[in-house]
Amino acid sequence: MAKPSFDLVILAAGMGSRFGGLKQVQPVGPAGELIIEYSAYDALQAGFGRLVLVIRKDIEADFRATIGRRLESRMEVEYVFQETQANLPGLSAIGSATAEGRVPPRTKPWGTGHAVLAARPAVRRPFAVINADDFYGAAGYRALAAHFATSADQAMVGYPLKQTLSEFGTVSRGLCATDTAGRLKSITEITRIEKTAGGARYTGADGTTKALTGDEIVSMNFWGFTPQIFPQLEKLFADFMAKNAGDPKAEFYLPTALSILNERGEAKVALLRSSDAWFGITYREDLAASQAAIRALIAAGKYPAPLWG
Repeated sequence: MAKPSFDLVILAAGMGSRFGGLKQVQPVGPAGELIIEYSAYDALQAGFGRLVLVIRKDIEADFRATIGRRLESRMEVEYVFQETQANLPGLSAIGSATAEGRVPPRTKPWGTGHAVLAARPAVRRPFAVINADDFYGAAGYRALAAHFATSADQAMVGYPLKQTLSEFGTVSRGLCATDTAGRLKSITEITRIEKTAGGARYTGADGTTKALTGDEIVSMNFWGFTPQIFPQLEKLFADFMAKNAGDPKAEFYLPTALSILNERGEAKVALLRSSDAWFGITYREDLAASQAAIRALIAAGKYPAPLWG
């Protein structure tokens, strides 16, 4: 096992609404293991020795009881809270305006970029960012650890589109474009992508059907950052709040923020590629497929059963 050198930030503030409530989170492993446990296991093997869990204060008790206790005995864990009123640029002003009735009240946090900013007080070294309920595979963590060992650039782990599609419905994915050096240049959000026999397809803004090969690299919200990213995100978030404070549905997304930093020449983002399949539980039918995928990985010797021995 690699010597722990990095942090893993897991975005879990939205888990309270998954399948009707936090207590409804479904196991995928043979001993009742959750997807988040496989993520922690893979990260630990690659040298990520500490978890920073971004949750909402109102789900803290349920989260600790159903998920946190499973992780705290395996790794160092710290909790941070993503709230609509927090000590971040722009939020103190919006809090006052909401109290005075000038801005519609916000009922959910401000998106993935906001979630990463919420983790700032707990992060002191290079770190990865993932979604709590997505399975990324071990290769991405190893790629990030190798990247951090030789580079101070930010990074994103991308996946071939065909490794991320669902058999049970359409999905939205961020299509990655690269510059001449092979670094991440931009991410374009494509919606309602469906799997086909030869790849995939989606309906463009002009109403026509567009074909995809399935080999396109897409973003699955798997990032690698150094603490240098925090002041950059704070500035962008302050700009975002100045324009969107009155919109209760606006969100500050990481892909958008990194695309802006790229365009300004303020950040270089290495595009790493994973050879592993990604999977998540977008549809209820995905649960059985995810459980089958874990069983296949165990049969191939990729994971022990039970996971923690």
